[in-house]
Amino acid sequence: MTKTEKNILDAAVRLFSRYGVKRTSMGDLAQEAGVSRQTLYNAFKNKDDVLRALIRAYTEEALAEIEAGFDGVQALGDQLDIVFDKMVVAGFDLVATMPNAQDLIDGFNSAGKEEMGASAEKFRVVIERVLSPHQAALAKAGLTPADLSDFVQRSAKAAGGAARDKDQLVAHLRTLKHLCLAASGQ
Repeated sequence: MTKTEKNILDAAVRLFSRYGVKRTSMGDLAQEAGVSRQTLYNAFKNKDDVLRALIRAYTEEALAEIEAGFDGVQALGDQLDIVFDKMVVAGFDLVATMPNAQDLIDGFNSAGKEEMGASAEKFRVVIERVLSPHQAALAKAGLTPADLSDFVQRSAKAAGGAARDKDQLVAHLRTLKHLCLAASGQ
Protein backbone atom coordinates (compact mmCIF):
# COMPACT_ATOMS: atom_id res chain seq x y z
CA MET A 1 0.00 0.00 0.00
CA THR A 2 1.35 3.41 -0.92
CA LYS A 3 1.54 6.32 1.48
CA THR A 4 -1.20 8.09 -0.51
CA GLU A 5 -3.50 5.05 -0.30
CA LYS A 6 -2.92 4.79 3.46
CA ASN A 7 -3.65 8.49 3.83
CA ILE A 8 -6.91 8.07 1.90
CA LEU A 9 -7.92 5.05 3.99
CA ASP A 10 -7.18 6.93 7.22
CA ALA A 11 -9.35 9.78 5.94
CA ALA A 12 -12.09 7.31 5.04
CA VAL A 13 -12.15 5.88 8.57
CA ARG A 14 -12.45 9.38 10.04
CA LEU A 15 -15.24 10.43 7.67
CA PHE A 16 -17.16 7.16 7.64
CA SER A 17 -17.13 7.04 11.43
CA ARG A 18 -18.19 10.68 11.72
CA TYR A 19 -20.78 10.96 8.92
CA GLY A 20 -21.41 7.42 7.75
CA VAL A 21 -20.61 5.79 4.43
CA LYS A 22 -23.73 6.99 2.62
CA ARG A 23 -23.24 10.66 3.51
CA THR A 24 -19.52 10.70 2.63
CA SER A 25 -18.73 11.51 -0.98
CA MET A 26 -15.57 10.78 -2.91
CA GLY A 27 -15.04 14.56 -2.97
CA ASP A 28 -15.23 14.59 0.84
CA LEU A 29 -12.64 11.80 0.94
CA ALA A 30 -10.28 13.65 -1.39
CA GLN A 31 -10.57 16.84 0.66
CA GLU A 32 -10.07 15.06 4.01
CA ALA A 33 -7.06 13.17 2.64
CA GLY A 34 -5.57 16.33 1.15
CA VAL A 35 -5.40 14.89 -2.36
CA SER A 36 -7.00 15.85 -5.65
CA ARG A 37 -10.10 14.01 -6.81
CA GLN A 38 -8.04 12.60 -9.68
CA THR A 39 -5.46 11.20 -7.26
CA LEU A 40 -8.27 9.62 -5.25
CA TYR A 41 -9.85 8.09 -8.36
CA ASN A 42 -6.44 6.82 -9.50
CA ALA A 43 -6.19 4.91 -6.23
CA PHE A 44 -9.85 3.87 -5.79
CA LYS A 45 -12.56 3.94 -8.43
CA ASN A 46 -15.42 4.36 -5.89
CA LYS A 47 -16.41 4.08 -2.22
CA ASP A 48 -16.87 0.33 -2.55
CA ASP A 49 -13.20 0.05 -3.53
CA VAL A 50 -12.31 2.15 -0.49
CA LEU A 51 -14.39 -0.11 1.77
CA ARG A 52 -12.79 -3.24 0.34
CA ALA A 53 -9.33 -1.72 0.84
CA LEU A 54 -10.23 -0.90 4.46
CA ILE A 55 -11.20 -4.53 5.05
CA ARG A 56 -7.91 -5.72 3.56
CA ALA A 57 -5.88 -3.19 5.56
CA TYR A 58 -7.65 -4.08 8.83
CA THR A 59 -7.13 -7.79 8.16
CA GLU A 60 -3.43 -7.45 7.35
CA GLU A 61 -2.82 -5.27 10.40
CA ALA A 62 -4.69 -7.68 12.68
CA LEU A 63 -2.82 -10.69 11.26
CA ALA A 64 0.53 -8.96 11.78
CA GLU A 65 -0.45 -8.16 15.39
CA ILE A 66 -1.51 -11.76 15.95
CA GLU A 67 1.82 -13.07 14.65
CA ALA A 68 3.70 -10.57 16.84
CA GLY A 69 1.56 -11.57 19.82
CA PHE A 70 2.36 -15.25 19.29
CA ASP A 71 6.07 -14.62 19.91
CA GLY A 72 6.97 -16.94 22.77
CA VAL A 73 3.34 -17.97 23.43
CA GLN A 74 2.83 -21.72 23.32
CA ALA A 75 -0.40 -22.35 25.26
CA LEU A 76 -3.44 -22.91 23.05
CA GLY A 77 -5.70 -20.84 25.29
CA ASP A 78 -3.33 -17.88 25.21
CA GLN A 79 -3.00 -18.13 21.42
CA LEU A 80 -6.78 -18.18 21.01
CA ASP A 81 -7.07 -15.13 23.29
CA ILE A 82 -4.68 -13.27 20.99
CA VAL A 83 -6.61 -14.29 17.87
CA PHE A 84 -9.98 -13.36 19.38
CA ASP A 85 -8.66 -10.01 20.59
CA LYS A 86 -7.41 -8.97 17.15
CA MET A 87 -10.06 -10.71 15.04
CA VAL A 88 -13.17 -9.69 17.01
CA VAL A 89 -12.65 -7.56 20.12
CA ALA A 90 -10.59 -4.82 18.45
CA GLY A 91 -13.25 -4.35 15.76
CA PHE A 92 -16.03 -4.42 18.36
CA ASP A 93 -14.23 -1.70 20.34
CA LEU A 94 -13.70 0.43 17.23
CA VAL A 95 -17.33 0.20 16.14
CA ALA A 96 -18.51 1.02 19.67
CA THR A 97 -16.83 4.44 19.44
CA MET A 98 -18.44 5.38 16.11
CA PRO A 99 -21.63 7.42 16.00
CA ASN A 100 -22.51 5.99 12.56
CA ALA A 101 -21.37 2.43 13.21
CA GLN A 102 -24.38 0.71 11.68
CA ASP A 103 -23.94 2.63 8.42
CA LEU A 104 -20.30 1.56 8.29
CA ILE A 105 -21.22 -2.07 9.02
CA ASP A 106 -23.95 -1.98 6.37
CA GLY A 107 -21.43 -0.52 3.91
CA PHE A 108 -18.94 -3.29 4.67
CA ASN A 109 -21.62 -5.93 4.29
CA SER A 110 -22.91 -4.71 0.94
CA ALA A 111 -19.63 -3.70 -0.69
CA GLY A 112 -17.25 -6.15 0.84
CA LYS A 113 -18.86 -9.59 1.01
CA GLU A 114 -16.12 -11.18 -1.06
CA GLU A 115 -13.39 -9.30 0.80
CA MET A 116 -14.95 -10.22 4.15
CA GLY A 117 -14.94 -13.86 3.05
CA ALA A 118 -11.25 -13.65 2.14
CA SER A 119 -10.54 -12.02 5.49
CA ALA A 120 -12.47 -14.71 7.37
CA GLU A 121 -10.46 -17.40 5.58
CA LYS A 122 -7.17 -15.79 6.58
CA PHE A 123 -8.22 -15.77 10.24
CA ARG A 124 -9.51 -19.34 9.93
CA VAL A 125 -6.11 -20.47 8.66
CA VAL A 126 -4.43 -18.92 11.70
CA ILE A 127 -6.88 -20.68 14.02
CA GLU A 128 -6.29 -23.98 12.22
CA ARG A 129 -2.55 -23.50 12.64
CA VAL A 130 -2.86 -23.07 16.42
CA LEU A 131 -5.18 -26.09 16.64
CA SER A 132 -2.99 -28.36 14.47
CA PRO A 133 -0.55 -29.43 17.22
CA HIS A 134 -3.61 -30.90 18.96
CA GLN A 135 -4.76 -32.89 15.95
CA ALA A 136 -4.59 -36.30 17.70
CA ALA A 137 -6.72 -35.16 20.65
CA LEU A 138 -9.17 -33.44 18.32
CA ALA A 139 -9.47 -36.63 16.25
CA LYS A 140 -10.46 -38.54 19.40
CA ALA A 141 -13.29 -36.01 19.77
CA GLY A 142 -14.28 -36.54 16.13
CA LEU A 143 -12.91 -33.19 14.99
CA THR A 144 -10.26 -31.92 12.61
CA PRO A 145 -8.33 -28.67 13.03
CA ALA A 146 -9.85 -27.45 9.74
CA ASP A 147 -13.44 -28.13 10.77
CA LEU A 148 -13.01 -26.74 14.27
CA SER A 149 -11.19 -23.64 13.00
CA ASP A 150 -14.07 -22.92 10.61
CA PHE A 151 -16.61 -23.27 13.42
CA VAL A 152 -14.54 -21.14 15.81
CA GLN A 153 -13.91 -18.36 13.29
CA ARG A 154 -17.57 -18.14 12.29
CA SER A 155 -18.80 -18.36 15.88
CA ALA A 156 -16.40 -15.69 17.10
CA LYS A 157 -17.42 -13.28 14.34
CA ALA A 158 -21.11 -14.01 15.00
CA ALA A 159 -20.57 -13.31 18.70
CA GLY A 160 -19.04 -9.96 17.79
CA GLY A 161 -22.08 -9.03 15.73
CA ALA A 162 -24.66 -10.21 18.23
CA ALA A 163 -23.17 -9.23 21.59
CA ARG A 164 -25.11 -6.54 23.46
CA ASP A 165 -21.90 -5.29 25.09
CA LYS A 166 -18.23 -6.07 25.48
CA ASP A 167 -18.73 -8.16 28.62
CA GLN A 168 -21.10 -10.48 26.78
CA LEU A 169 -18.70 -10.69 23.82
CA VAL A 170 -15.79 -11.62 26.07
CA ALA A 171 -17.94 -14.25 27.82
CA HIS A 172 -18.89 -15.81 24.46
CA LEU A 173 -15.27 -15.86 23.31
CA ARG A 174 -14.19 -17.39 26.61
CA THR A 175 -16.77 -20.15 26.05
CA LEU A 176 -15.39 -20.79 22.56
CA LYS A 177 -11.88 -20.97 23.98
CA HIS A 178 -12.95 -23.46 26.67
CA LEU A 179 -14.70 -25.61 24.06
CA CYS A 180 -11.47 -25.71 22.04
CA LEU A 181 -9.43 -26.54 25.12
CA ALA A 182 -11.83 -29.33 26.10
CA ALA A 183 -11.88 -30.75 22.58
CA SER A 184 -8.08 -30.73 22.50
CA GLY A 185 -7.83 -32.55 25.84
CA GLN A 186 -6.58 -29.59 27.86
